[in-house]
Amino acid sequence: MPQVVRSRNGALRGPSPVPPLPHRFRSLADRESVEVLHRAARVLVASLPALTDRLVEALYAQEPAYRAAIDSDRAEVWQEVHHSLRHNVGSLIQPREFRESAHRTSRWIGEIRAEQGVPLDAVLHAFRMGGAMVWQDLVDETARRDPDDIRLLVHVAADVWNFVDEHCGVVADAYRQAERRLSWRRENRQRLMVAALLDGTARIADLAEAAEMLGLPEQGRYAVLAVAEGRRSGAGPADAGVARHGPGSAARTPVVLPAAHPGAAALWHPGPDAEFAILPLTGPPGELSELAAALDVPAGTRAGIGSAVEGLAALGDARRLAETALRACPATGGTVLLDEHLPDALVVSSPALAGALADRVLGPLDRLDPADRDVIVETLTAWLDADGSAQRAGARLYCHRNTVLNRLRRFEQLTGRCLTRPRDAVEVSLALAARRLLGT
Repeated sequence: MPQVVRSRNGALRGPSPVPPLPHRFRSLADRESVEVLHRAARVLVASLPALTDRLVEALYAQEPAYRAAIDSDRAEVWQEVHHSLRHNVGSLIQPREFRESAHRTSRWIGEIRAEQGVPLDAVLHAFRMGGAMVWQDLVDETARRDPDDIRLLVHVAADVWNFVDEHCGVVADAYRQAERRLSWRRENRQRLMVAALLDGTARIADLAEAAEMLGLPEQGRYAVLAVAEGRRSGAGPADAGVARHGPGSAARTPVVLPAAHPGAAALWHPGPDAEFAILPLTGPPGELSELAAALDVPAGTRAGIGSAVEGLAALGDARRLAETALRACPATGGTVLLDEHLPDALVVSSPALAGALADRVLGPLDRLDPADRDVIVETLTAWLDADGSAQRAGARLYCHRNTVLNRLRRFEQLTGRCLTRPRDAVEVSLALAARRLLGT
C-alpha cells in the first residue's frame, strides 16, 4: 500500500528512512495534481471501514495463504488491514505525520506474518492488492467528482506505485529479518534439546515435545555414532580420549552416512571432544553391522557406534556407549561397532585395571630387546586373530608355522602363561588389547 506522493513543489516531501529504489520514475505531479489526489484520499479516509471490508474479502477470495488466518480470527486480520490502510492512505494527505508510522506498520506486518508462517509472496501480493484497490478507489472517486481531473491524477500514478514497491521492500526486509531470528531460535532450541537428550538430562515431560521438534518417534530404536580425529602418535592414557575440536565446532573430516540407510537422516550434534549423530533404526537386528560396514570414514578419522537403545529417553546411555566404542577405535582411525568389540570396550572402560592386567601379563616381555619383544607380541596377536591356527598366523607373518610355535613357547616360558589354558588365553588377549588401545 503506498504512503506518499512526492511533488516537485515540495508540498509532500518528507524524510526517507529507507534507501531509494534502484530505478524510479521522475514525478510529473504538480500542485493541481496533488490537490486532486488529496480530495480523493480524504473520501477514502472517511470510508476506510468499507474499504477494509472489501480488501479482507478480496484477500480471502484471491490469496489462499490468508484464508486460514481470516477463518481463525477475522477481526484480527480486519484490524491489521484497517491499521495499514489508515496510515498509508493518511500518508497521501499528510506525509510528514504518517510516513514513519506507515513504515512501522508495514514492518510489523512483515514480522507478524513471518512468525505465523504466511509465505512472503502471499504477504507481498496482499500489499499489492491493497495498493491496486486504493488506486482504483482514487480514480473512481475522482471520476465521480469531476471526470476531467482524471488526467491530473494520472500524473501521480508513478509516485503511487513507486511507493507500493517501497513498502513491499520494507515488508520483505522485515519478513526476512524475522525469519532469520525465528530460524536461529528454532535451531538453537533444537541444539539444546539434542544436547539434553545426548547428555541424558532431558525431562520425561519434554520427550513428546522433543519428538515433535526433531521429527523422531518417542519410542523408536536408536543408536549414537561418535566421530573424532585419530589420536596423535605416541598418545598415552591421558590422551585416550579424542582430539579436541573445541565446543560447538564441526568435525574436520566428517563421516558420510550411506544415503540408502535410514540412519542417513541422522541428527548431528557437536561436542567438545567429538561429533555425535543420533541414528534412527528401523531395520532388522543386523542393521548396525550393515551401517558400520557402509560408513565412509576418511583416513585418520575414528568412528564409534554404540549399541541400540529403546526410546529417546535412553539416548544418554546410547551416547556413552558410542563414546566407549570410540575409545576402542585404533589410534590411527577406523570404525568400531561396540557390539562386535565388547572385550575392547571392557578394556577402555576401566583403563587403570586394564593397565594393571597388561603389566602383569606382558611385563616380563619388557626385559627383552624392544625388537625381540615386538616380534613376540606381533606373533601372539596374529595367532589369536587366526583363532589359534599356527598355519594361518604364519601365512600372515610370512614365516613357517614352526617359527610361530617356537615364538609362542618362548612367550609361555617368559610369562609363565599357558596359551592352551582358556583363562590364560583370555587374560593374554585382554592384555594385548590394553597395550594396543591404551599404550600401556
